[in-house]
Amino acid sequence: MQPRTFLRLDGAAVFALAVGGYLWLDGPIWMLLVLALAPDLSMVVYLAGPRVGSLGYNVVHSYTVPLAIGAAGVWLDARLALLIALIWIGHIGADRLVGYGLKYESGFTETHLSTQPVPTEVLDET
Repeated sequence: MQPRTFLRLDGAAVFALAVGGYLWLDGPIWMLLVLALAPDLSMVVYLAGPRVGSLGYNVVHSYTVPLAIGAAGVWLDARLALLIALIWIGHIGADRLVGYGLKYESGFTETHLSTQPVPTEVLDET
């Protein structure tokens, strides 16, 4: 099995656990529907160029920030923070499941789940 397939299966598991946890905590469906695509607003950062865009997109589409928010929600007994973190984590898992990955600076379509771009240094040497 290809590594990409494993990453997609990981995404499916994360998505299922995050949405399952959200529903188990009786999170309101309207909030799930409203916030499900909110992390994709980070694509607006691409208006500043591919380097800044990929950085902004990758920060929002990595698990670090929502896990920290979720942990703070558990620690502080802040249910809303935990629910938002679960939605956010579910979004990232769904992205990985369908093949959307973290972006390279070379362009929006070049991701860690697609064919990796050839570094320009290699192209210059040939």
